[in-house]
Amino acid sequence: MKVDILAIGVHPDDIELSCSGTLLRHIDQGKTVGLLDLTRGELGTRGSADIRDQEAAQAARLMGAAFRQNLAMPDGFFEYKRENLLRIIKVIRDCQPEIVLCNALDDRHPDHGKAAKLTADACFYAGLVKIPTQDDDGQPHDRWRPKAVYHYIQDYNLKPDFVVDITGYMDRKLELVRAFSSQFYVPEAKEYEQELSTPISGDGFMDFLRAKASTYGRPAGFDFGEGFNVARTPGIQNLFDLA
Repeated sequence: MKVDILAIGVHPDDIELSCSGTLLRHIDQGKTVGLLDLTRGELGTRGSADIRDQEAAQAARLMGAAFRQNLAMPDGFFEYKRENLLRIIKVIRDCQPEIVLCNALDDRHPDHGKAAKLTADACFYAGLVKIPTQDDDGQPHDRWRPKAVYHYIQDYNLKPDFVVDITGYMDRKLELVRAFSSQFYVPEAKEYEQELSTPISGDGFMDFLRAKASTYGRPAGFDFGEGFNVARTPGIQNLFDLA
């Protein structure tokens, strides 16, 4: 299924935490969105891989994503290697996105930076005709290279290269985050266990997410924003395309 935007995260809640407001905004504009998780997040302190699978599916339904797929690479121990590049390339060629959103270039969690390079390189290699892949029916893929790869900002407060206005989408973003009730402060959820608290499981974390979005939005004149970095300088045809 072809989509306009493919959002990729190494852990099942990375997308919701970091760029779901942007995705919601573009879905409302008529764009199609696919979601790809590289791991099942099985090393997370709270919950389990099976629980996170269910939560990820629920979040995708709430978002209105065209699909969500999980490559089940080993959490924490996935490697930069041919096999993993090819698995991501296959998804890119299957859904032919114009834009790919992926993990932060540098972050507190080692998986995030590792996944950023793996994903960005897969986007490049997907455009090489001499790297063959096949679809599920055994038919050879056409090569496909996304027009742009943007890295969403995660835990570290990196200086963004651009900010997307998510004013009007902040509450819906937090609803998507709360779909992962095993990971965040949802005390009525059966998975909630105080003794397994983490830096993101406290009752103040949602306020932190709101404040962070306000901090990124303010310099651009938005109530709330999500920041992104680019590894390749983007080009424009018209100065008036920049807000």
